[in-house]
Amino acid sequence: MIPWVRLDTATIPDGGGELRLMQRGAEFSIMIGSNELMNSRLSGSEEALASLSAAKIAGRPKANVLIGGLGMGFTLRAALAKFADDATITVAELVPAVVAWARGPMQPVFGTCLDDPRVKIHEGDVGQPIRAGRGQFDAILLDVDNGPEGLTRESNDGLYTMQGLGAAFAALRPGGVLAVWSSGPNAAFTQRLRKAGFAAEEVGVRAHRGKRGAKHVIWIAVRPGG
Repeated sequence: MIPWVRLDTATIPDGGGELRLMQRGAEFSIMIGSNELMNSRLSGSEEALASLSAAKIAGRPKANVLIGGLGMGFTLRAALAKFADDATITVAELVPAVVAWARGPMQPVFGTCLDDPRVKIHEGDVGQPIRAGRGQFDAILLDVDNGPEGLTRESNDGLYTMQGLGAAFAALRPGGVLAVWSSGPNAAFTQRLRKAGFAAEEVGVRAHRGKRGAKHVIWIAVRPGG
């Protein structure tokens, strides 16, 4: 079997630990400690994050979309395919090295998606544009942790508290959608979304494209109105 090779490491701000970029043949993995955050072979649920969101706001002109977490670009590429040509898609990535990896060793995975004229990169905490963007976004897509707990960075917990969900609610236009990726279910988070004013549903999706394999969860939370 081809062994894993460590290509690079990167420090997560605010004491979040160290990311490791690993490669085995044509396969890439990003890890923190013993946890694999993402793998280039598993893209189905990240793509669904964009597809489900786009379906909720289909037909909106000049949609303004915010994606939290660049990862391996699966959500971004799906967003480029699903949202219209007049959309603006901002990707907030906290760790600058992840953007460098996308343009460097992982370029075969990313292709040319970062060069699409609809794409803007915000190197920083996704919470910043959320808090600053009152009524600005049509969709906010969050894939910054393994779920609504701050695995990679404790301050990410603030995205999923009542205060954080209130900020996301305020940042969305009426009828806009907040979509949150998770490795597993969390009934308490569903209730929190509804308490924050969202019409929320928990959707099970496959990690692989297909009918077999692990299942992940995506919350689709819509701000009423619009």
